Formats: sequence, C-alpha cells, structure tokens
Amino acid sequence: VLFLQIVHILNMTSAKIVSFLLHPEESLHSLQIRIEFETGISTGNQELLLETGICLDPRKPASQCVIDGVRGWDSYMVYLFDKSKTVYDGPFASRSLSDCVNYIVQDSKIQLPIPQLRKVWAEAVHYVIGLKEDYSRLFQGQRAAMLSLLRYNANLIKMKNNMVSASQQLKAKLEFFHQSIRLDLERYSDQMAYGISSEKMLKAWKEMEEKASQCAQAEDIGYLDEQIMALHTEIVELQKSPYARRQGEVMETLEQRAIDLYKQLKTRPPDHTYSDSTDMVKIIVQTVQSQDRVLKELFGHLSKLLGCKQKIIDLLPKIEVALNNIKEADNSVMQMQGKRQREIWHLLKIACTQSSSRSLVSSSLEGTASTPAATWLPQSSSGNIPHPLSSVATPEDGENFVHVIEENLNYLELFSSILQEARQEQNSSMMVS
Repeated sequence: VLFLQIVHILNMTSAKIVSFLLHPEESLHSLQIRIEFETGISTGNQELLLETGICLDPRKPASQCVIDGVRGWDSYMVYLFDKSKTVYDGPFASRSLSDCVNYIVQDSKIQLPIPQLRKVWAEAVHYVIGLKEDYSRLFQGQRAAMLSLLRYNANLIKMKNNMVSASQQLKAKLEFFHQSIRLDLERYSDQMAYGISSEKMLKAWKEMEEKASQCAQAEDIGYLDEQIMALHTEIVELQKSPYARRQGEVMETLEQRAIDLYKQLKTRPPDHTYSDSTDMVKIIVQTVQSQDRVLKELFGHLSKLLGCKQKIIDLLPKIEVALNNIKEADNSVMQMQGKRQREIWHLLKIACTQSSSRSLVSSSLEGTASTPAATWLPQSSSGNIPHPLSSVATPEDGENFVHVIEENLNYLELFSSILQEARQEQNSSMMVS
C-alpha cells in the first residue's frame, strides 16, 4: 500500500477532486482517457498543470503527476483546465454537510446533551476547515494558471522581439536598396546617350524597384505590436489585481473561532446539562457565505487569466506568419541586390572591352598621322626645310584625333566612376549583411 501511486486531480471547471490509482509505467494519454471518463472533458481539451504552472509532458509517463516532497504525495494536486472554455462561472458543488451538522443547521436552538454536542461540533469544525481548504486549493489552481500565463507571455515577448528585430533589419536593407538603385538609375541615364545601354536591364532594374516597394509591406508589424502591448498591459493589471492575492483571511478567522468554540465546549464537564448550537451555526453560515464571495471573485479573475492566455495562443501563429513574410522579403531583397551588382560588373566588363577597342583605333590613327611626315622629309628640297610643326596632320585629321582622345577620356572617367560606385555598394551591402 505504501508504494502505491495516487494522483489527485482538481477539476477547476467544477471545483471537484478526482483521484486515480496509477498503474506501473502508465502513459499520460491513458490517464487522460480515464480523466475524460470521470469529468467529461475530452483528452484534446485537457490541460493539466502542476503547481508551478508547468504543463505535463505527454512524452513522459503519468507518474510525473506525483512528486515526492516534504508535504507527501497525498497533499499534492494536479490542476485540470478545459481549453475549450475561457469563462468559469459554475455551478460549483459545495462541500456537503453531514447529517449531524445539517441537523443543528436546520434548528440551531435545539438542546443537546454535552457529550453528543461535542461530537456534532467536532464535525462542524471539520466542515469549516474543509471549506477553507477547498478555497486554498482553488486559489492554488488560479496561481498555477497565472504562472502558466506568464510562461506564455515570456514566449510571446521573445517572439515579438525577434519579429521587431527582423523587421528593423528588413527596413534598413530596403532603404539601402532603394537609395542604391536610384543612384544606379540616375548614373545609367546620364551615360546611356554616349555609353552603354540595355533596355532589358533597365526594365529589370525598374521591376526590382517595384518589387522592393512590395517587400516593404512585410515590415509593417504595427498592428501586431499594438495588440501585444495592449495584452501585456492587461496581464500587468491582472498581476496587480487584489484578486490575484489570497482572499481567505475571513475564512481563516472563522476557522479559528470555530476551533476556540469547540475547545470551550470540551472543557465543560460531561454532566446532564444541555446546550444549543447557535454560535456554531452562525460560524458555519458566515463561512459558507464568505466562501461563496471569494470563489466568485476567484473564478472571475481566473476567467480573465484564461482569456489573456487564449489571446496569446491566437497571436502566436500570426507572429509566425509575420516572421516568415519578413524572412522571404529579406531574401528577395538580397537576391535582387546581388543580381544588380552582377549586372553592374557585367556592364563594367563591356565598358572595359569597348575602351580597349577605342585605344587600338587611337593607336592606328596616330600611326597614320606620323607616316606622311616621315616620307615628306626626303622629298623636300635642301633649301626649303619646313618648320617641324608642319609634320602634323591636316586640320581635318587633327580634329578627328582630338575627338577620339576626348571620347576615350570620357569613357575612362565613366568606367572609373562605375567601378568606384560598385565597390562602395558592395562594401555597404557587406556591412548591412
């Protein structure tokens, strides 16, 4: 008998305790099927919480419900919640009166002999203590729900921080992308009249700019941030609420009064005198009324806790979707940036090739211009030696030569600028990454 494992489940929807004898190596799912049979809550809607607010792990055996400690296994509770409900408003089954206690409650002025009155009052004290303990267990269940809510809230804050960080990174990358592509388009437009032009590439760049504007929609997480902040404020208010703290002081006072009253009766000699139960019945009635009040406040607060928890559960998938959208937009921007940089380097390669061709043409023109001067000197007479500058080509050839040089200088200037900008963009991109 000492080695038997018994788990006590407090059903928070009905305030009833159900106990189960655990079989060796029984799975948690097997225990949940038995709980469903006793409570009517389906296994899919069952949430079993320990006092610490930790939910039971379905991968572990059912023995995880029983924790050996100083208090012993018999006082440890597991709290059962119905995930399909967020409002707990009863009806709650109150602790039933014994026949003896019910007898004096029906007629508190009835006279009973002292020995019999001791037995009845002993049961009455036990009933008052039981009411107080029932509230204590339910309050502990509410506290477990609060701790569970705080765990969910911590996970929500972590995901929210990840989402905000990813959104800010995407925003920075989009700003860099827009600025760089605008500069590329401006410089491209400046040189396309006398340099390199590609309608296909220009169209692709403009499409990139439009696509980047669409990616900016993914960074808009303001609506989610507002919901999370409002929910966080609501949780803080619930933590500060007086109903989040124990409200059983009145019941504890009534419990002590009932014990003192019984001790006074116990000191009376067991003679043939009779006495009524008016004072004890008053304590019983006041305790029942106090329990009704504190339970109403407790379950009202518990319903708010469960409502906040459900809001967090509804928000988590939305944050996951927002994170995925941000990641996709981020990847798209980086791919477009890399593609555009490769196209810029391809333009630079074409420009360098054309520059080499121009240099060859310029060299051939210089050779053509120097040939007449070499053949002209022997044919001239010794008496009429021209000035050395007369060996320069004719004015028409000179204008073409100067035009070629100027054109080459313009191209070299442009390509140097393109190369410098490409390096700057690459460095900036690496810094952003």
